[in-house]
Amino acid sequence: MDKFDVEDLLALIRNYNPRTDEALIRRAFDYGQRMHAGQTRHSGEPYFTHPVAVAAILTEMRLDDATLVTALLHDTIEDTRSTWGDVADKFGRDIAELVDGVTKLTNLQLSGSHSKQAENFRKLFMAMTRDLRVILVKLADRLHNMRTIRAMRPEKQVKKARETMDIYAPLAGRMGMQWMREELEDLAFKVINPEARNSIIRRFLTLQKESGDVIAKITADIRAELDREGIEANVYGRAKRPFSVWRKMQEKQLTFSRLSDIYGFRVIVGTESEAYRALGLIHRRWRAVPGRFKDYISQPKANGYRSIHTTVTGRDGKRVEVQIRTRQMHEVAEAGVAAHWAYRDGVRSTNPFAVDPAEWIAQLNERLGGEDHDEFLEHVKLEMYSDQVFIFTPKGDVIQLPKGATPIDFAYAIHTRIGNSTVGAKVDGIRVPLWTRLKNGQLVEIITAAGQRPQAAWLEIVQTGRAKAAIRRSLREEDRARLIRLGAELVRISFEHHGRRVTDKALRTAASKLALPDADELLARIGCAEMSAQEVLQTLYPELGTRKETVDPARPVAGLEADQTLGRAECCQPLPGERIVGITYRGRGVIIHSIDCPSLAELDSEEDLKRWVDLQWRDGTHPPAYPVTLSVTIRHDAGVLGRICTLIGSQGANISNLVFADRKPDFYRLEVEVDLHGVDQLHALLTALEAESDVAQLARLLRPELAP
Repeated sequence: MDKFDVEDLLALIRNYNPRTDEALIRRAFDYGQRMHAGQTRHSGEPYFTHPVAVAAILTEMRLDDATLVTALLHDTIEDTRSTWGDVADKFGRDIAELVDGVTKLTNLQLSGSHSKQAENFRKLFMAMTRDLRVILVKLADRLHNMRTIRAMRPEKQVKKARETMDIYAPLAGRMGMQWMREELEDLAFKVINPEARNSIIRRFLTLQKESGDVIAKITADIRAELDREGIEANVYGRAKRPFSVWRKMQEKQLTFSRLSDIYGFRVIVGTESEAYRALGLIHRRWRAVPGRFKDYISQPKANGYRSIHTTVTGRDGKRVEVQIRTRQMHEVAEAGVAAHWAYRDGVRSTNPFAVDPAEWIAQLNERLGGEDHDEFLEHVKLEMYSDQVFIFTPKGDVIQLPKGATPIDFAYAIHTRIGNSTVGAKVDGIRVPLWTRLKNGQLVEIITAAGQRPQAAWLEIVQTGRAKAAIRRSLREEDRARLIRLGAELVRISFEHHGRRVTDKALRTAASKLALPDADELLARIGCAEMSAQEVLQTLYPELGTRKETVDPARPVAGLEADQTLGRAECCQPLPGERIVGITYRGRGVIIHSIDCPSLAELDSEEDLKRWVDLQWRDGTHPPAYPVTLSVTIRHDAGVLGRICTLIGSQGANISNLVFADRKPDFYRLEVEVDLHGVDQLHALLTALEAESDVAQLARLLRPELAP
């Protein structure tokens, strides 16, 4: 809403709530307008146009007066002389609490450092547990800011767009407001990658010229089939948003011309039985695509979403997605969890499919049980980005899991004890590997054995936060003795480098100074890389702890047996300072991989896990003897290559090889091999290159095809 006119806003509210408290809305409007008087937005418009636009967005979800007043006042406490007490005196304590909640969310830095982001994510979810309407106002606030983002500075646009793509868009989707998620994603995509978005739009226009208005033709075909059977329905069709198309192209590694189901259609009927009749008609008229049918009516999503999804091969062989639902289901599909507060004709809607927000949040918090902020952040992101699958137990119970979940996730969803003792699984009666991705409607039976314990490789397999937390907890308990031994070796090596001897008394003293309960806890933390042996040395001998000895490049890691030979994986090129693991190869000894090397995903069988060796880089200064390959795209212009090479040299890195991987009229893509002494030098080099205006793209090159 660009005009800030109270009558326009009231007209929108009366459309669904003729009993609205007009006096309250007018008072809030006048108060907000006075408080923001003289303030302007980046575009030069009066600032109060923004709160009014946020309120207008919330009227699309038919929300209550308290939420709309909160939208009108959501920036007053933060940006004007108004206080919490002022708002409470004029509009009541409940509205003041809502406004204060939105203010606190606005001040959360959700895109900062990982640890701060993790802590603030937990605060965001705490705000949700108090009153979900705070999040609804914040999402509408972000949507309007994204619609008007072009008035911001370019660097601010990119920061806001990435935060929107990473946090607010998936949060809207998780709450059931898919229309808002799609619009937020597309607005962010327009900022982050405008060339890709424009390319997709051009392809759509070309496709429309070549084949005419496909949407109108298919809509008419569906409507004709329904009319013939006497089913009264509304049929809508649209091309999918550019970001949705782009994401599918990236996930499936397809060009636009090979992409299917870029059109979506929605059929809104009166009753549930008509929805299934409509499905039968569509499947009889067009060929259904196997594996692309989902029945969210019989198995609703946690946020109340109900609909039938099917993909069919339609006119001219084009694949199209069709969603079929009733009008009440459609209201919840549009508003998501917000449907709980929706009004119709002046009274709260009694939509039987609307989810109680308190129950929804309780379920969400139960699945997001993390032991610290970092685990909570990981679990939240998994939950927000995941679609759902519904799996049956042998007793016929239904377990809801995120898309991509495995039998191990299923086992932990039933009980932690079952998950910990899992040794195998049957899906629909057939024995399958534990890394199998489960599909909707499958029946899963878990095979357990006494004495079985979770394996570290499971962390790379499972999808749910509950499973990850339980596996980590078990591994910590089981690995404590092994970590203590590894920590003791690292401390011994570090002390010997400085001519000191490790004693029990020295370890007890260091543990006490570091506020740890005992020496075993100290050694265990060193063994799992939460603390370094250098810190212990510096705690006991400050004059020695800051000196770093040069590490022998022939034995750069701790954790090897005396007779084991060592090599470095070409696929991931691990560097000192990175988390690593060793894999034994017959005839080649132990090869170091970085812990996130893609090739490790293939080494998760019980036999392969016996080849894993816990390793750590030794403390000290490593020589620049570790080549790493960078992919660098630079502008094709005189002197650019020379400047890039000089810049690399200024960071103390030696170029050992350089290959022109791709030549274009405007750009060159280089593969540059540089010799480095550790990950800190790599980060400094990448930062320097990214700041160079002639560098268009930059990435560390991984080569899975070179895996041993």
